[in-house]
Amino acid sequence: MSAAAPTHWRDVLSRQEIDELLCLHDARSWFSIAFNWGVVGACFAWVAVWPNPFSIVAALFLIGARQLGFAVLMHEAAHRSLLSNKRVNDRVGNWLCGYPIWSDLDRYRPYHLKHHARTGGEQDPDLGLITPFPITRASLRRKVWRDLTGQTGLKIGRASWARSFGRSAEDPAARRAARGFWISNAVLFGLLALAGHPALYLLWVLAWLTTNQLVTRIRSIAEHALTPDVPEPEGLTRTTLPRWWERLLIAPNCVNYHLEHHLLITVPHYHLRRMHRLLDERGILTHACIDVGYPGVLRRAASRPAGGGAAPSYRPPPRVPSD
Repeated sequence: MSAAAPTHWRDVLSRQEIDELLCLHDARSWFSIAFNWGVVGACFAWVAVWPNPFSIVAALFLIGARQLGFAVLMHEAAHRSLLSNKRVNDRVGNWLCGYPIWSDLDRYRPYHLKHHARTGGEQDPDLGLITPFPITRASLRRKVWRDLTGQTGLKIGRASWARSFGRSAEDPAARRAARGFWISNAVLFGLLALAGHPALYLLWVLAWLTTNQLVTRIRSIAEHALTPDVPEPEGLTRTTLPRWWERLLIAPNCVNYHLEHHLLITVPHYHLRRMHRLLDERGILTHACIDVGYPGVLRRAASRPAGGGAAPSYRPPPRVPSD
């Protein structure tokens, strides 16, 4: 890309390309919902047929990642880009994605839209997820330990319980959310009981308390921590290009294309990869914050020396546009 070439992403995408990126295909969203639930169902079946430590641990990690996948789809519903019918979008976003993981659109949507409006600023509600980094390796290990032992999940669960049930008598939104949590999880438990394996429901709860908290933490670190403090698209937000196993365990439903999402927030998840490719081919992402794989991101997140002092400075190297 020459020095005189356009530097704003809208300058390199045609109106037709933008319209295509924004176009919703309900069948693809339904497929994503079905796929995520299919993986969860396969994990339940795996443990039911071959109950052993390996299958249980593997199922916990796979289910935890799919719970993040449901959060991603609920997030898409918050942008009204999951399904074309707005009422169906919200109902599906709640009942098939949010409620089963103890979350809901009524609270999430205004919170998340404020994050987009104030990214990286003092009024960003997610600022607390960004500012502590970089931390020491020991600090990161402690966070991972708290996640995998359920301490983080219990803390979040207690706060969610207080919000949803403690004030449900006077708050209609909290009352709806509480009802949705109970009903959706009762249905899941009932289906497992009908299959003859009610104890498998514990996998769902344990995954949310443990592995889901870990992958959610990794996702939040990758999206905004240690990004250059310059205007988008070069700063504030990161895209991580995952390996196949990272897509399975850390980055479901194209959640890794976070920079692209911040540029055009209503692009559905199944178009984000194409948006990334178009911007990359046309040189817009040359100095953007893009990493290959999550291990490198975590190493930089834990790069503060144990004895104190400043962490090594980092700015992503220039990228060579894709052919």
